[in-house]
Amino acid sequence: MTIETTSQVARAIDRARAERRGALIGYLPVGFPDLDASVEAAVAIAKAGVDVIELGIPYSDPVMDGPVIQAATVQALEGGFRVDHVFEAIRRIRAEVDVPLLVMTYWNIVLQRGVDRFASELAAAGGAGLITPDLVPDEGRAWIEAAERHDLDRVFLAAPTSVDERLDLVIGSSRGFVYTVSTMGITGARADVDAAARTLAARLHEHGCERACVGLGISTAAQVHEVLSYAEGAIVGSALVRALADGGVEAVAAKAAELAAGARDDFAAPDAATGAEAERTA
Repeated sequence: MTIETTSQVARAIDRARAERRGALIGYLPVGFPDLDASVEAAVAIAKAGVDVIELGIPYSDPVMDGPVIQAATVQALEGGFRVDHVFEAIRRIRAEVDVPLLVMTYWNIVLQRGVDRFASELAAAGGAGLITPDLVPDEGRAWIEAAERHDLDRVFLAAPTSVDERLDLVIGSSRGFVYTVSTMGITGARADVDAAARTLAARLHEHGCERACVGLGISTAAQVHEVLSYAEGAIVGSALVRALADGGVEAVAAKAAELAAGARDDFAAPDAATGAEAERTA
């Protein structure tokens, strides 16, 4: 697979891999707890060491999201979130930090706005591309073509159950990275990242994937460190959203800094007792 030199995300991941163990990718929903705070939180986690940010679009039927993210998106929607706020947030974040911003969205939102219009507005705002968890590549021709026209990344998901032919399709259709699903089910922090993630990342690499980033279930620096021993990126969502919900911008910045430590080669995992306590409080 050729390195995509025009991809903001690919460059960020490659740079993190060259400088240290790998890339930390953080997810936050736009509009939670309100628009201004969501922008401040994104800027804060970038400054704390997050290499790529996923900005989630709140959706009324978030079938893949766990309870922490569902609660956050409900609050954002009740607070008056609109899709226009995503592009506003991207412009404001990019004015403060030079970190690639991917938008994670259910496909119906893009369809309702118009595929090419959404892509055009995303590119104009400074966004890097889309993660589309409920869109498969063989049904994504309109998005792939729009992304190519507007030089945007397109991140598709690979699951532990994916057959070899499906992996080839996902790798060939993606730009930026392949979202490597560590476990079947909804998002949410787990005490152990499934061993299936390691196997899936290995299979993706065997099929030519250069950037496999593991998501769903990562919540501690030790897990970030472990994932980056076999993948190019570690994706954290629920743990960051929970920190923002519980303690505001200061708390999510601290959590991001803690997780970023796990992306360094010199990270020292806590002893068993400390680690157990970290798992209970993550």
